[in-house]
Amino acid sequence: MATDEILQAIPHRPPFLFIDEVIERSEESLTAKRHVSGSEDFFEGHYPGNPIMPGVLISEAVFQAGAVFLTNLLAEELEGDPELVPVLTKITDARFRSVVKPGDDLYITVTLKEKMGRFIFMNGAVKNGKGKRVMSVTFSVALAKGEAS
Repeated sequence: MATDEILQAIPHRPPFLFIDEVIERSEESLTAKRHVSGSEDFFEGHYPGNPIMPGVLISEAVFQAGAVFLTNLLAEELEGDPELVPVLTKITDARFRSVVKPGDDLYITVTLKEKMGRFIFMNGAVKNGKGKRVMSVTFSVALAKGEAS
């Protein structure tokens, strides 16, 4: 179950919420955790009989952790203009090193590389509960006007 901090920071909700709790936060980084229970619907069709978490969903967990991190980093800017939302603009150097299976715990760390105006550059890394690297990725987001609902 996601903590209130996560639910207040980003609009994502189950079944498309891929972080459960924030483990650690600093001015430069955030580490979140996700327990992969095996009851997720995607396991039924992604390698049936040998379930593997899709890489795109592991990546999404990184981007969601990044969005939670940005709520504090950009609090003043976002408060000053409530229509601004961080939007993923670039993904580079995504590398998958091991598979994620039901029962795994993921530790997702995002680190600020650089902030230039409304562009934010970050690194993401995911390790399993045994400390083995699952993936790494470099990505950027930009603050953009959201569409009025």
